[in-house]
Amino acid sequence: MAVVISGVLCLILGLVLAVGGVKLIGLGGTWYFAVLGAGFLLTGVLLLARRRAALWVYALVMLGALGWALYEVGFDWWQLAPRGSLIAPLGLWLLTPWVVKRLGWQHYGAHVWGGSALPLLLAVVLWGAAAVQAISTDTHDIKGMLPAPLASAPAAADAQVPAGEWHAYGRTQHGTRYSPLAQITPSNVDRLEPVWHYRTGDVRRPGDPEETTYEVTPLMVDDSLYLCTPHNLVIALDAETGEERWRFDPQVPDSSNRQHLTCRGLAYHASAGPDEGQACRQRLFMPTADARLIALDAGTGEVCPAFGDKGQVNLWANMPNVTEGFYYSTSPPVIANDLLIIGGAVNDNISPSEPSGVIRAYDVISGELKWNWDPGNPERTEPIGPDETYVESTPNSWSISSADEALGLVYVPLGNPATDQWGGERSESSERFSSSIVALEVATGRLRWEFQTVHHDLWDMDVPAQPSLVDIQTAEGLVPALVAPTKQGDIYVLDRRSGEPI
Repeated sequence: MAVVISGVLCLILGLVLAVGGVKLIGLGGTWYFAVLGAGFLLTGVLLLARRRAALWVYALVMLGALGWALYEVGFDWWQLAPRGSLIAPLGLWLLTPWVVKRLGWQHYGAHVWGGSALPLLLAVVLWGAAAVQAISTDTHDIKGMLPAPLASAPAAADAQVPAGEWHAYGRTQHGTRYSPLAQITPSNVDRLEPVWHYRTGDVRRPGDPEETTYEVTPLMVDDSLYLCTPHNLVIALDAETGEERWRFDPQVPDSSNRQHLTCRGLAYHASAGPDEGQACRQRLFMPTADARLIALDAGTGEVCPAFGDKGQVNLWANMPNVTEGFYYSTSPPVIANDLLIIGGAVNDNISPSEPSGVIRAYDVISGELKWNWDPGNPERTEPIGPDETYVESTPNSWSISSADEALGLVYVPLGNPATDQWGGERSESSERFSSSIVALEVATGRLRWEFQTVHHDLWDMDVPAQPSLVDIQTAEGLVPALVAPTKQGDIYVLDRRSGEPI
């Protein structure tokens, strides 16, 4: 019975491979699969006839398949394993007593291996050796090295922020997350003592989503510390004492539709010119969980009434598939050349018809929409009309962007279109921009370049972090670079002028 089952299985596999192989030849492809199919068919016929030659033929099938697999993918385990997942186990099965004894050997012993079984045994051993070599070799590991000095933050961006302050999520719009302060060192950090602590009073509510998290990076401007909470409270503290100076509550209604409830931080802008008298010269910008963008006076916590509609912009404007809680921004916008650039989060794995992942730029003083970059319609960046909508369910940017004002580019990390784990109905543009970093012109929103970190991503491998902009010394000179960590654990180092890997 074991021989019959083995023979029938070989015939089925051979027929499938032969038919597909012939079709592939007709398309101008390789002959390999047709030849492999013929080998399976011949093995199946010989097994059903109880001929020992079946083992010789299958040994040739295994050796040919191993040679072809190594030629195609080398010792790459994740590509080699599928190519041997049926061929190698079947070869091992054909060496068992249940098969060998039905092919004319009455005794299953050492003398069997001097006959037709020896070539098949060698083929199985070679496949096993190849598997061991592949699983112990990381063919995708790239040990990158940067010459010294490793890298430095662009001086112009750092010079705008006093050494003891922190004006943006990554300290500057370059996202370096680096402080030049040197008073605290590895040798004295163990002697730090608490000076003050502050409780926001913002706690989880019964209707909050499971992912209600406190992830804020506070801003430090002059002598004030500015922070936000999961329910979008904005609080100013005296940095020296921890005393609360003011608190703003945007009155965001609860919603069971939200997947996340957090606030990663605020955006800050100081205006040199007149805008609203002496008020709102220093502004904080707060994106809320009900899709508003609010401008506040950093000194008083009062709303800046000249921004947008009485101090706020409605981020639901021009959105398709408006469903409360399905679109909002949990991350602060980036500000460059007096433009406030913001994306938003779209609920994962809920529906193929969700809001858009559009990136929009607003005038930092007036709140006027200056451009919109829609991943579903990337060539059109001028503000769309009041009766138009952006393309639904496109890749969105829930994380934080970086900007290089000298180059005039903003760098936006993108995630997946909804639904993340199903890619069968994605548009060409969604496939193009999913899990990518895009460089947009700050002034116009036009696409300058894109770099995709995962092709046809079905595993929610969004680009999750703000890219850091640094200058790297190379053999060809100083290169303006972008460093982007990803969910795969890979870190990409790109020339931020062109998107080309360094």
